[in-house]
Amino acid sequence: MNIFVINTGSSSIKYQLFNMPSSKPICIGMVERIGMDNTKINHKTFINGIEKSIILPLNDANHEIALSKVSELLVDQEYGVILSSNDIEVVGHRIVHGGETFTQPTIVTEEVMEKLKSTFQLAPLHNPAGYQGIQVSGKVFCKAKQVLIFDTAFHQTMPAIAYRYAIPNTFYDENNIRAYGFHGTSHKFISEKAAQYLKNDQLKLISIHLGNGCSIAAIKKGKCIDTSMGFGPLSGLIMGTRSGDIDPTVIFYLVNTLGYKPDEVNNLLNKKSGMLGLTGHSDMRDIRKAIEAGDEGAKLAYEMYAYRIKKYIGAYMAALNGLDAIVFTAGVGENDQLIREMVCVDMEYLGIQFDEVKNELNDNRLRELNFENSKVKILVIPTNEELEIANQCFNLLK
Repeated sequence: MNIFVINTGSSSIKYQLFNMPSSKPICIGMVERIGMDNTKINHKTFINGIEKSIILPLNDANHEIALSKVSELLVDQEYGVILSSNDIEVVGHRIVHGGETFTQPTIVTEEVMEKLKSTFQLAPLHNPAGYQGIQVSGKVFCKAKQVLIFDTAFHQTMPAIAYRYAIPNTFYDENNIRAYGFHGTSHKFISEKAAQYLKNDQLKLISIHLGNGCSIAAIKKGKCIDTSMGFGPLSGLIMGTRSGDIDPTVIFYLVNTLGYKPDEVNNLLNKKSGMLGLTGHSDMRDIRKAIEAGDEGAKLAYEMYAYRIKKYIGAYMAALNGLDAIVFTAGVGENDQLIREMVCVDMEYLGIQFDEVKNELNDNRLRELNFENSKVKILVIPTNEELEIANQCFNLLK
């Protein structure tokens, strides 16, 4: 089954093509800077062990033009992997927010598209772009079934004690204000890989997704029982440009005393805070260089970042009533030895015994960072959200 996975952003389209049930993509790519100058496609194919790649410029392309050009590359004589765009049987879409309406993989119908519009207010930066991606791919891959995979769906198993806010009930009943959680596709993929590796489907697991956006989830027997992101993706851990948890009184102070407008506060907390606000850099590699150069502010930022994760681990161990494994994933979680060390040291009382030697070995595969006699396993598992989307599409339609 040829499954084409699309992750549509406001100015980008990431994609992978799988011939399921094989878990290895035959094509991956990304369209960058859609609607701007210097739009380009980075396109790679993997056929019979041979990798081919091309960077193709597209001037001022919109989403439809960009995806049409991608479909041409898929059938290109030199860089193609299929004979016709009709060979795409399924298009799987990552949709950031499903609200309480969408909790499972969903085949696109007119009714589904209409309901999807109701989620725009919950994710105004992401869901309209995803909606447009569905419309465009329906034109380009007109024979394919369109399937929606929601980032919030995995967290829908949270109990009310975890997802409700202590505000008047009408805001939940009438406006659906509650914690939804994000990065669910990644947390689901990681939790299943950990269960397979440890041969235990009853795991008490803490999954830590650390990229530019960061979240942590408490998972029991494969089900999410709590997670750090809430109504939107701002709360919880310190991130690349987002503040994470902050006293709401600070927001009132910014508006009422310092004269900020609500939109300015929103922009400040989402795009100018986190590690960027603390250090001037959002990329952890740049911050590491600053630490190595003796920058005390960068060192403090790293310590704050790790400390916030530690606090959540303690809280989630209490919620789970124990812990079998911690998993680090995503760009920072998979590659930043210093963060993993700062999070895991001085946690022996909780049964976490961290092996610093193993931590230094970065080899892009599933691996353990704990001592052999450690009560709690410490794992690094590379995430693959596109493969998880393809798997969910395949399981729905096979």
